[in-house]
Amino acid sequence: MQATAIAAAGLADAAARFEASAVRTARAPLDDLAGETVERMTAGVAFKANVAVLKTADEMYGALLDILA
Repeated sequence: MQATAIAAAGLADAAARFEASAVRTARAPLDDLAGETVERMTAGVAFKANVAVLKTADEMYGALLDILA
């Protein structure tokens, strides 16, 4: 299903954003600490949202299989 692929891409993007922010903070901790903290928090929320989409898609598949069975 398309929702699964979209959510998986969103998970990968959120993880990449989080990692990139962590690397920038490690290289120059005092350059934009507040901005990078917000970026990591935003990436974390995006990750959780995409996990919720995956769980909902899984539940929908299960309900569809129950209906068809």
